[in-house]
Amino acid sequence: MLAETETETHGAESGTDTGAVRRLIVIVLFEGVDLLDVTGPPEVFSLVRRETGDAVGYRVVLAAETMAPVTTAAGVRILPDLTFDRAAQGGIDTLLVPGSVEVDERSRVRAVTDPAVVQRVRMLAARSRRVASVCVGAHLLAAAGLLNGRRATTHWSTADQLADEYPEIEVDADPIFIREGEVWTGAGISACLDLSLALVAEDFGEELALRVARQLVMYLKRPSGQSQFSVPLEPVSTTRRIEELRHHILRNLSGRLTVPDLAAHAHVSERQLTRIFKTELGTTPSAYIESARVELARHQLESGDATLERIATACGFGTTDTLVRAFRRRLGTTPTDYRLRFRTGATGTATGTAATTAVTATSDVVTAPAPASSAATGR
Repeated sequence: MLAETETETHGAESGTDTGAVRRLIVIVLFEGVDLLDVTGPPEVFSLVRRETGDAVGYRVVLAAETMAPVTTAAGVRILPDLTFDRAAQGGIDTLLVPGSVEVDERSRVRAVTDPAVVQRVRMLAARSRRVASVCVGAHLLAAAGLLNGRRATTHWSTADQLADEYPEIEVDADPIFIREGEVWTGAGISACLDLSLALVAEDFGEELALRVARQLVMYLKRPSGQSQFSVPLEPVSTTRRIEELRHHILRNLSGRLTVPDLAAHAHVSERQLTRIFKTELGTTPSAYIESARVELARHQLESGDATLERIATACGFGTTDTLVRAFRRRLGTTPTDYRLRFRTGATGTATGTAATTAVTATSDVVTAPAPASSAATGR
């Protein structure tokens, strides 16, 4: 991954320098844009700053053709922060492209792609380290040529349209979101939150993304994961005892985690432990432990080359057979098949000569020198 970050200076606004690390996110605005596509991701990004005490995070700006208010599909008007031309003057960490739809006389939903907006998306993508579409925003990326030869997703209602109009794109309507290099596509409106959490996990680590997910009362879904492969590992608990016990499990997945051991650790009876897990987490201790181990194994399969034997040992399964049975039971597939489909190690990090770039604040927007080569532009 290109570690292009920014040190934001608020001197023009407050006369103080926070020294905080910022990543510039530009969200594209245009008439008729879906409101939640625009407002959902910033809610996720704002929690990063809150969870870290303002130490790291994002600078989110809304860009449009002019500074006039933009009327969304919901009828709510939004004020841009800057124009497209202004946004293109510097480098952008992440370009976020929302979408818009229209419904014809036969109640068929179709994605809208204004050629003028497509041209602007193409221009801004060339200045961006990473590009992500929200919901039917994938159609704008496709029209801009950013999805050619890639696998992509969009809202299920327009997936056939995307496949018909752009046969060079491998359209998969099943995933919540898909990452292909530094181009990301998200499925539905609510899936924009899952995609945003995945971006946070890539930028600042999964531990922080998990904290943000818990604030949103959401499950953390890792990049390249699909809904049917998501293990609900982190429901919010209402008691400190079960919260501490849950973290004890996550810290000791490779060790001995029997129900008697957990009951002794929590200073409760085995029967009471089982009742607490059922009430708080909706599952049994054994099932939760297996889910946690499967989740850890998924991460190792996605991001590394360790053998199944080593993964089975590291995740507490003991044997490969036990690992395979758990995967079949929880995910309906095998560890080998899962790795073949979802491994991100080869594409999860950017290649090339780009290095960490220091960024300064200028005028009303934080910008960075554009990268010499960007996966977002297909080069």
